This record gives sequence, structure tokens and C-alpha cells, in this order.
Amino acid sequence: MLLLASALTAGTVHAQSDNEALFSGTTRLACEALLCLSSSAGGSIGACSPALSHYFGIKKRKFSDTLSARLSFLQQCPVASQTPAMASLVQAISQGAGRCDAASLNQVLQTLKTDRRGRDYIEIGNTQPGYCSAYTGHAYTDLDATTPKYVGKPEDGGYWVEPGRYEAELVKYQAALEEKKKREREQYDSDW
Repeated sequence: MLLLASALTAGTVHAQSDNEALFSGTTRLACEALLCLSSSAGGSIGACSPALSHYFGIKKRKFSDTLSARLSFLQQCPVASQTPAMASLVQAISQGAGRCDAASLNQVLQTLKTDRRGRDYIEIGNTQPGYCSAYTGHAYTDLDATTPKYVGKPEDGGYWVEPGRYEAELVKYQAALEEKKKREREQYDSDW
């Protein structure tokens, strides 16, 4: 994170040394979006609101076009392609930002399964998609505090939660799992 801030600051200093104005307009928004989307605190900082609103306001008819347009926006920041690491950060942000929260993971990682009795149910996978791992695990991000955590096991109704809710959700999950097992034992005993 410090490297990213240094790179962006260096770009600003360079622009000033060439008697140019500080970044402004879309260029400034793109650089601010890079900083804000790289930090776990970014969403809670008021100064990030304009850049994040602009970034998430980029929507096209096809989702792949939305991702491509967001990438193009981020690439307007001069440091976006200065090093391979920065280029990979920009790519990771464009693919993962806004798609790696608990609600999104619970939706995207659903698989329709059928139990032994022929009943359909939804199972939520416990492995993040590659684009989330690339984004949250990038060397230039500081997203540990906001990375969702998985509660339970997929085969026992596990699901993703925001990190601040993990402990409470784990207690709730374990209680629900015990209740489910109790009902299954009672059902099994009544079938005999």
C-alpha cells in the first residue's frame, strides 16, 4: 500500500515539476480510485466518494463491457502502467472490486445439488474465485480487514460473511447445524 501511495505521489510530484497542474478531472478520479480500492479503509473515507461513485457508475449493457470500461478508466492514471506490478493491480481491481464481498460470493458460488432423497438444495462454495484472490491478495492492496470469511462447510450449509460478523455468524451457524442434526436423528428414529 505504501508503494502504491508513493508511486501515485511520485507521479504527482513529476507532473508538478514539469510545471503542469496537479492531476484533475478523470485522471485524478482514476488515481484516487486506485488508492481507495486498494485500501480496506477506502470505502469509509469521504474523500473517496467521488472516485468510487465514478468507478462504480461505469455500467455497460454487457457485464464484460462494464469490466473493460472500468479497466480503461483506471488506466487513465499515469502510474497504472509504470510497472508490471501496477499493471497487475489495475487489472485485479477492475476484475474484483465490488465483486468480492460476502453477498456477491454467496450469489456467485451457488451450486444446485440434490440430496439422497432427491430434494434440490443450494450449496455455496468455500473457495473464492480467482479474480477475488488476485484482488484481495495483491501485494499493493491492504484488504485483509474487509475480506469475507467462510462460515462452516459447503455440504452443511456454509456461507460467506463480512469479517466483522464472523464470530456471531459462526455461533448462529453451529446452533442451526445442531438443530438440523437433531431433527434428522428424530426423523430417522421415527422412520424405524
